[in-house]
Amino acid sequence: MKKVFFSVALLFIFVSQTFAQIVNDPTTWRYEVHKKSNNQYELAFIVKLNESWHVFSQNAGDDMLIPPSFYFDKNTAIKFIGKVKEQGKLKIEKMEGIDHPVRYYEGIVTFSQLVQAKPGAKIMGEHEYQVCNNSMCLPPKKKKFEFIIKD
Repeated sequence: MKKVFFSVALLFIFVSQTFAQIVNDPTTWRYEVHKKSNNQYELAFIVKLNESWHVFSQNAGDDMLIPPSFYFDKNTAIKFIGKVKEQGKLKIEKMEGIDHPVRYYEGIVTFSQLVQAKPGAKIMGEHEYQVCNNSMCLPPKKKKFEFIIKD
């Protein structure tokens, strides 16, 4: 009986560890506001990826890839200027099973949105992204965000 219990416990630990490794998000996100000029601010979504992981560019290169996307809650006090831009060390490579070259980032990437707003404004929403390494992609993940404009 002890052997059966020990075997089941060992199997449970092994399965738990394996599952935990699969579902851990290898990213760390920071959200910052940078004042650009009078009532104009840059909202910065800064992601740090663990080694060997990458996140796709917003223009990933193939429709089957899931690029980062940013959804802002409606707020008539906020004027969005342009689209979300990305900055980092862009890599463009051919990947097995994908017809077109793939565009992605490793390390640290900043996605930014320029807005016009008054101090005290609150900007909320959600962003979605998918991360991959050389052997697998994790399911897409959504995170809520909140920026508060300060002068």
